[in-house]
Amino acid sequence: DLTGRVIGLAIKVHKIVGPGLLESVYEDCLCYEMTASGLAFRRQVEMPLIYGDVRLPRAYRADIVVEDDIVIEVKSIEQILPVHEAQLLTYLRLSGCGVGLLLNFNTALLKNGLRRYVQTASPRTPGPSRPP
Repeated sequence: DLTGRVIGLAIKVHKIVGPGLLESVYEDCLCYEMTASGLAFRRQVEMPLIYGDVRLPRAYRADIVVEDDIVIEVKSIEQILPVHEAQLLTYLRLSGCGVGLLLNFNTALLKNGLRRYVQTASPRTPGPSRPP
């Protein structure tokens, strides 16, 4: 299961470096582990938003998209708030990915900072631009 593999790698990162670092450090470490594990992913993925007749190409930026199926939002915060969940749900809707992971590394145990969301069936919203 792809989601299980990604969560396992995130737990590995958390066990090695612990809480209290910047989000960018956790993102770098997680991407290192995913590369070593052979997972395909993209970082800082721009997600457009259609506003009326205008396409805003850089409306949102997801931290990581894995195998075009999982959106990962990396946090290092005191606690996950509804606004963080709403952010990930928006990324899920815009990307058309099936699963979203909100990973808050600023916890004693990563399982306490992990939220998993599954996209409900709906028409695919125009997703992020894919590289050629």
